[in-house]
Amino acid sequence: MDRRALLGLKASPRKTSGGGSAPQSSYLRLPTITANVIRAGGRRGVMTVETGIDTPDAALRTRVAQSAPRLRAAYAAVVQQAATALLPGSPPDVERLVVQLQAATNTVMGRAGARLLIGTVMVV
Repeated sequence: MDRRALLGLKASPRKTSGGGSAPQSSYLRLPTITANVIRAGGRRGVMTVETGIDTPDAALRTRVAQSAPRLRAAYAAVVQQAATALLPGSPPDVERLVVQLQAATNTVMGRAGARLLIGTVMVV
């Protein structure tokens, strides 16, 4: 399933450089971020967040790909903080989480231009 189609985003077509190479997508999917939570009744649970980054600028896209481990570490810290603040039995505040993850993206990249895309946010 192409989640970008659901969000109304389309991969911008890129010109191929001779030799039949495939066009490069502006979307980079990152591994799922997980954090521990306390569920209702005191049981432990897991909060998972799917993330990706859309970067139309080719130079910044290269930096995003190179900075993927730093982005993942920054996202893990944000998600763990959100999971720690989550009250047992209450849903996560997705809007606040998106703002914090986008701020972490801008901090790691050193400037704006890489747009955070969020997939599923789930607490089990």
